[in-house]
Amino acid sequence: MITSHIVSNRNGREEINEVELTVLIPMFNEAENIRNTVSMIKQVFNEFDKTWELLLVNDGSTDSTLQIAQEIEEEIDNLRVISYPVNSGRGKALRTGFEHAWGRYVVTIDCDLTYSPDHILRIYDELIDPEQMNDVVLGSAYMKGGQVVGVNPWRLFISKLGNKILAFTFPQPFKTSTCILRGYRKEVLQSLALDSEGKEIHLEILSKVCALGFRVKEIPATLSGRQRGKSKFKFRKTSVTHLVFSIFERPILLFGLAGLFLIFSGFLIGCYIVWLRYLGTLNPGRPLIPFMIILLIMGSQFFCFAFVASQNNHLRNQVYRLQKQIKRLQLKKDLE
Repeated sequence: MITSHIVSNRNGREEINEVELTVLIPMFNEAENIRNTVSMIKQVFNEFDKTWELLLVNDGSTDSTLQIAQEIEEEIDNLRVISYPVNSGRGKALRTGFEHAWGRYVVTIDCDLTYSPDHILRIYDELIDPEQMNDVVLGSAYMKGGQVVGVNPWRLFISKLGNKILAFTFPQPFKTSTCILRGYRKEVLQSLALDSEGKEIHLEILSKVCALGFRVKEIPATLSGRQRGKSKFKFRKTSVTHLVFSIFERPILLFGLAGLFLIFSGFLIGCYIVWLRYLGTLNPGRPLIPFMIILLIMGSQFFCFAFVASQNNHLRNQVYRLQKQIKRLQLKKDLE
């Protein structure tokens, strides 16, 4: 499907312009970065021979981000600014951008360019490769070939640890599942019903594209420390949301393993009771038998809960597929 939009030409007539690639950047209080970011992205696209657009989404900034963005919008024809007054989180900004993107392909990147704009065309090349037929491409600093430069060691440790844990929740062992540096075919985004408000949207997207059977590829990327402005990373909030996602996505990892541990502990205590009985030293006054029974019951309940939750996840994936079909039918109807 070719994505296009209608514009008015100099003669006042409406004509259809096809856009190949949308670069989507969410912004919140990025006044110090925005001019430099736009300039660097334009340099990367100097020799790009297809149509492209730069879409800036202002997520309720409280500084002069919107004013500066609107000034640049007057200077550059293929730059658009979308804004809303209240800061709602990266998820809301990305969802807004996805809805307004005109490109056949959409690449998302941070405004502070902790990933350099050179990555944009590398991701685009992977998306248009006719042999691989990739639907989603992830930039990863943690995979082989990727690197990290000038990032706070504590934050880097937390990020790597979190991504290692999250890797168990997806059918593919993604090295980086929380990064904004990504590329999508527009049809993929149009198939997803997204509702996340914060940074957990990256996990939601991965979960749904995997459930729907889209092809996802990771490529090496270089992550650099922020040079200007203040980081928006909030350790407590991000950690909690990602932990909740892991439990929700793969309940067997927590409840199933906990259940097996309790059952195994009860079994070992049972063996110990049998051994004491064999030696004739079993003391009826000790609470070993009630404790064993409690462990076995609790373990069975945890394991059963994990099984039921896993079945619910299977049903949820079926709902995703139905949502995909509904959204495609709605899009087809809108185009007719």
